[in-house]
Amino acid sequence: MSGIKQLALACRDAALQLGQLPTEAKNRLLSNMADALEADAVAIISANAKDLEAAAGKGISGAMLDRLRLDAKGLAGIAMALREVAALPDPVGQVTRRDTRPNGIRIERVRVPLGVIAMIYEARPNVTADAAALCIKAGNGVILRGGSEAIHSNTAIAAALKRALREAGIADAALTLVEDLRRETMLELLQLTDIVDLAIPRGGEGLIRFVAEHARVPVIKHYKGVCHLFVDASADQTLALRLLVDGKASRPSACNSLETLLVHAGIAAEFLPKAAQALAGYNVTLRVDSRSSEWIAGEAIATEADYAAEFLDLIIAVRVVDNLEQAIAHIQQYGSDHTEVIATGNAGNAERFVQALRSAVVMVNASSRFSDGGELGLGAEIGISTTRLHAYGPMGLEALTVERFVVRGDGQTRNIP
Repeated sequence: MSGIKQLALACRDAALQLGQLPTEAKNRLLSNMADALEADAVAIISANAKDLEAAAGKGISGAMLDRLRLDAKGLAGIAMALREVAALPDPVGQVTRRDTRPNGIRIERVRVPLGVIAMIYEARPNVTADAAALCIKAGNGVILRGGSEAIHSNTAIAAALKRALREAGIADAALTLVEDLRRETMLELLQLTDIVDLAIPRGGEGLIRFVAEHARVPVIKHYKGVCHLFVDASADQTLALRLLVDGKASRPSACNSLETLLVHAGIAAEFLPKAAQALAGYNVTLRVDSRSSEWIAGEAIATEADYAAEFLDLIIAVRVVDNLEQAIAHIQQYGSDHTEVIATGNAGNAERFVQALRSAVVMVNASSRFSDGGELGLGAEIGISTTRLHAYGPMGLEALTVERFVVRGDGQTRNIP
């Protein structure tokens, strides 16, 4: 039996133990995990420094380096996120439907853990803790396969969390960190259909496509976040500028950052110079269409590839559209079903925008940066799904459970009198 299959089997056995824990025990465990992270802060930050040094030596920079970096404030935020997950309602055991049939059998639909979840991710050491917390609160085992660029950070974080598991009397295989980072090992993990119940990839589009194309286990994914802001003719322009700057400049490496600005032709002459000036204050580069260039001079002309791009950087594509329908058509052509935003003062246009788009999150007069599990009230999110399965959009605890039927009767039979 291969090493990865042995690890997965051990995780499955430990997941059965986790699934039986009462809510209070899981919450206490998560609180102890947060304490363990804080106790190991020096070791974790030191390990992260090794990863940053190695990444810099390989020429990694920009968004990837930002995702990799972990300081004392960031680690404190991770510990706080674990405590927030502990405080969330436990979905396990929730009854979502009750019904009594004419023959007297009593039917319930009850939330239960998925089982074993494989997380495949890149330079995001926070995912190690976030994924563990959410999976454990939902009664699942988790197999973590991070990237080589974060191996020291992930190992140090996992060591702290596993120590808390052992101290609680739970097999630490419930949280399994894959240290063999060969691609063939990941491929084998993704083939374990009788052990792994779900795979969730988080990272660049290349990684996510690789997982989706090679997995035999179910995969929940989003390839990229090509998020748009459409500024309608009726929009409050001050409000629209706030949404634009927050959506593009506050954290351009996030998948919920804006990548394209669409502006109604009726206000383009007035709004676009304001937008260019506001973004220039944050060193944002604009790639504009020919119509926009009438009011924004000296910027590069956008290509078709720019409108389909997830820049994850201080770059935004700009296009002028004649009306709401053109904006919707552009988003339908280039969007990625992640998050779309309209700035408008017209309730009818807002509703048309919401109903016409199939994106996982649609915002009306609110920043795309709210497309996040924590901001939407889910606690720390394990990912975002643009796959229309049991979960769609940012995924919190409920997305890590499934509903099963529990039927109670008094000896009723279907065919035998």
